[in-house]
Amino acid sequence: MDGNSDFGIGARLLRREDARHLRGRGRFTGDLNLPGTLFVAFARSGVPHGRLRGVIKPPGMEDRVFTAADFPDLKPIRAVPDVPGFKASVYPALATDKVRFVGECVAACVGATRAEAEDLAQAVVLDIEPLDALADVTAALRPGAPLIHEPWGDNLFIEKEFAGGDIAAAKAEAAVTVTRRYAMNRQVGAPMEGRAALAVWDDRLDELAVWCSTQFPHQIRAALAEFMGVGEHRLHVIAPDVGGGFGVKNVLSPEELVIAALGWKLKRPVCWEEDRREHLLAAIHARQHDYEVTAYADRRGRILGLDVVLTVDAGAYSTWPNGCFMETGMAAKNVPGPYRIGHYRCRTFTVATNKSPIGPYRGVARPGACFAIERTIDEVARAVGREPHEVRMENMVTAADMPYRSVTGLLYDNGDYAASVRAAVELIGHESVRARQKNDGGAEPLIGVGYASYTEQTAHGCGEWATRGTPVIPGFESATARLMPDGTLHLLVGIQSHGQGLETTLAQVASHELGIAPDAVAVRHGDSSLSPFGMGTFASRSMVMAGGAVAKVCRALRDKMGVVAGHLMQCDPDRVSFRDGKAFGPGNASVSFGDIGRAAHLRQDTLPAGTDPNMEVTDVYEPGIATGVFCYSTHAAVVAVDTETGGVVLLDYAVVEDCGTMVNPMIVDGQIVGGVAQGIGTALYEEVIYDEWGQPQVTNLGEYVMPGAFDVPQVKIGHLSTPSPHTEYGMKGMGEGGAISPPAAIANAVRDALAGIGAEVNETPITPGRVLAAIARGKRNGGQA
Repeated sequence: MDGNSDFGIGARLLRREDARHLRGRGRFTGDLNLPGTLFVAFARSGVPHGRLRGVIKPPGMEDRVFTAADFPDLKPIRAVPDVPGFKASVYPALATDKVRFVGECVAACVGATRAEAEDLAQAVVLDIEPLDALADVTAALRPGAPLIHEPWGDNLFIEKEFAGGDIAAAKAEAAVTVTRRYAMNRQVGAPMEGRAALAVWDDRLDELAVWCSTQFPHQIRAALAEFMGVGEHRLHVIAPDVGGGFGVKNVLSPEELVIAALGWKLKRPVCWEEDRREHLLAAIHARQHDYEVTAYADRRGRILGLDVVLTVDAGAYSTWPNGCFMETGMAAKNVPGPYRIGHYRCRTFTVATNKSPIGPYRGVARPGACFAIERTIDEVARAVGREPHEVRMENMVTAADMPYRSVTGLLYDNGDYAASVRAAVELIGHESVRARQKNDGGAEPLIGVGYASYTEQTAHGCGEWATRGTPVIPGFESATARLMPDGTLHLLVGIQSHGQGLETTLAQVASHELGIAPDAVAVRHGDSSLSPFGMGTFASRSMVMAGGAVAKVCRALRDKMGVVAGHLMQCDPDRVSFRDGKAFGPGNASVSFGDIGRAAHLRQDTLPAGTDPNMEVTDVYEPGIATGVFCYSTHAAVVAVDTETGGVVLLDYAVVEDCGTMVNPMIVDGQIVGGVAQGIGTALYEEVIYDEWGQPQVTNLGEYVMPGAFDVPQVKIGHLSTPSPHTEYGMKGMGEGGAISPPAAIANAVRDALAGIGAEVNETPITPGRVLAAIARGKRNGGQA
C-alpha cells in the first residue's frame, strides 16, 4: 500500500463531525420540519400490571386517537432466538389485553402541534383493572406469584447453567473460601438525544420513508417490514445525525413501529420525539444484576474455582432483535474475566417483572460480570493478606498462554494482561497512595486505591453469533468505494456513526490505502437505500468491521485505478503507485485521480480495451476469526471517603488499555474518557428505582442523578499495543470498554479506604446512604466485613 502517512492509520486527526456539531449545524430527526406534520404523544399505562378493559377517547377526537384495534395487521414485536428453553414474549406495539409496566404504550394521539397531542393524550381515559404487580425478582419467583405472561406458567424467561471443570474438586482443594453477594442496579442509557421517529409517505416512490434516531437502519427496515407485513422495497429508513445511542437505539422500539404504521395509514408526515420522562419510564433499561459468588483459592490467592448464581431482572418483555437471553449469557461467559480459572459453575435466572424491558447498554452485561469477579479478587487478596493488584496479576492468563480458551469457551487471541496492571499501578502512583494512607494515620477523609481489569470480546463473527442463538447474525459489514469523475471518493457504509468519529476514521483508512486526502473523501452512512446492506453500529464492532470493509474495497478500487492509470501513462499497472491524490509511473509520469475518474466515467474512449466504464467496488468483510478479537484494560481509581456523610470523591483515575492498532489515537482516548464517565455514573450516581408496587420513583433528571463535569477527574491514559493477527491492520474494537471497569475499580477503592473499619459496599450506585450503612455494619462486626 502506498497511502498518506500523515492522514492514514495512526494519525491523530480532528473529528470532521465536530465542525457541524460544535456549531449547532447537525441535522437530527427532530430538526426535520415538513409541511403538514402531525405530532404524536402516547397515552401510557400508569398501572404496572393490569387487564386493559378499554380506551375511552375524548368526544369528537375519536379519529385522532389510535389503539391496537386501529392496526389489525400490525404484528407484535417478537424475536425468537435459537436458545433452548427461552420463552420469547409477545410485545404489542400498543397494549391489547394487558399492560405490564408503567409507561407501556396504549394509545397514540395525534395533533397539529406536540402540545396539542400531549393535551389529547392527557384526556384519554384508560380503563385498566389492576393486578398484583411484581416489582422484584424475589416476588416474581415466589411460588404462586401472579403471571406476567400467562402461557408461560412461571415468570422465567430462561434458566440456564454454564459449567466447566469440576467445581466440587476446586472446593475440596481450596485453602481459602470467599463468598459475597453483589448487586448492580437498574439504569437507563440517557443519550443526549432521546429516541425519535418521523414517517413520511412518498407517492412518487410509492414508499414510506422513516427517519429515526437508530444505530442500525438496515435492521430497522427489516423489522418494520416483518411486523407491518409490507415489502422492504416500500420502506426507506434513514438515520440522520444521532445524538448518542449506547445500545438504547439498538432495538426496535414500539414507538418506532407505531409511527411507521401511522405514516403508512394516514399518508401524512407523522413525528414523535421522546422526552426525558418517557425515556426514564419506557425506553429500555439496563443492568440490574444480582450475583452470589463463591471463590475457592489456594493460600496465595490463586483462584481454583468459581461458583456463581446470577439473577437478572429483565422487565416485562424481550426485545427485537436480541432479547434478554443475551444478558445472562454474556455475563455468565465473562465472569471469569482475564483469569486462568479451571473450574466454574454459573446458574443463571432471567426473570420477568413489571418494569420496562432491559436491553443493551454500553458494555452489555460485562460491567456486572466485571464487578462480580473484580470485587471477589480483592476479597480473596485480603483473605490471604496480599496486595490485590499482585493477586490479580498472578491469576491472569499470560502472554505465553495465548491464544487461550477460557473455562467458558471464549478464545482470547493475544495480549499481555498483567502488563496492563503493572502500567496502571505505575500510572496511578500506587506507592504514593500507600504512603499517604500511612502518613494520614486514619485521618478524614479516608483514602483508598482500587483496580479492575477486563477483557472485551469485539467484532464477533458469524460463528460466535450463531452459537449464541441470535435470530439476526451480524457477522459481516459491507462497503462501497466509488471514485467520482473529479477524483474525489465516496464511501458508502452500512454502519451508523453516532459519536464514534467513523466519518473521520473510515476516511483515514481510505487515505491509507489510496493515498487520497481525507477531506477528499465523503463518508455516507445511515441510509438503507443508499449504502449496501450493513448490520449497524454496536458491540464494539464498527471500526474493525466497517474499517475492514473499507480497506478491502479501497484495495480492489486501487487495482482498477491502476489499470486505467497504467494505460494513461503507457506503463504496466504493476508499476503504478499512489500518493497525494495521484498515480505515479516510471520516471516523472503521473496522472491525477481526476484524470482516472474522468476516463472511467466521461471518456470511455480513453480506457484500455476490455475495461468497463465506471469506477466503484462493493464488497463485504468478515474478520479472519469468527469468535471475535479481545481488547483488554486495567482501570485504577483513587477515592476519598467521608465517613460522616458517606460521600465518595474521585481523586484520580487511570486507564491502561490495549485495542491493537489504533486508527486514530485521539478518538480512542475520547472513547475511553466517555466510557469512564458513564461507568462513574454506574458506580456512584445512576439508579432507576421502583417501589414495592411497581411504580417508578425516578421520572426526571432531578431524581435520576448523572455525573457532571466536576464529577469526572482528568483521566490518565496509557496504551499497550498487541495487534490482532485476525483483522485489518491488527485493529480491535474498544468502544464499550471504558464503561466496564469503573464500578469495580471505584468499589475496590472504597473498600480499600474503609478497610480499617471492615466496611465494604457491594452494590451500585455507591451512594452516601449505602456507604454509611456499610460503615455501620463494619463497626457492628468489630471491623470484620
